[in-house]
Amino acid sequence: MKTNTEKSKIIELSKQGFKPKEIAKRTGINVRYVYSVRSANKKKIKPLSAYERHLKKSLAEARSEQYPIQAHIKKIRMQASPSTNIGKPYSTDMVNHPPHYTAGGIETIDFIEAKKLGYNLGNVVKYITRSDLKGDRLKDLEKAQWYLTREINNQNKTT
Repeated sequence: MKTNTEKSKIIELSKQGFKPKEIAKRTGINVRYVYSVRSANKKKIKPLSAYERHLKKSLAEARSEQYPIQAHIKKIRMQASPSTNIGKPYSTDMVNHPPHYTAGGIETIDFIEAKKLGYNLGNVVKYITRSDLKGDRLKDLEKAQWYLTREINNQNKTT
């Protein structure tokens, strides 16, 4: 007789997008049993969306770099992207969280800080990520190019 713990492991790993063979290998549970639990619990198993997988991956990367993310996690949970927040009001705060910085569910500044990019490369990321969202795409891409050229020139001076 299998335990509820094994069933819950199978359900949880299924939600995370693992295939039955991967689940069996990770847990040591017979693959046939994994298939039977998955088919019996179809309503409980809702795979993560691409957006949720992206968030999970970006949070894992931030953790691996020892980036303090507790406040970041709370912010993401409280502020889903507008497309996943259908029917709920989505406030626009043009000072603290403008929409052209928060598109995709993660603020550009959080990504820049997590990757420790510095001023010039941070601005490259900033201008590229908002180029389609703010109005003048070509102008933002040219600004990103200017900062990238400046960073390359600085690197050439130090070598």
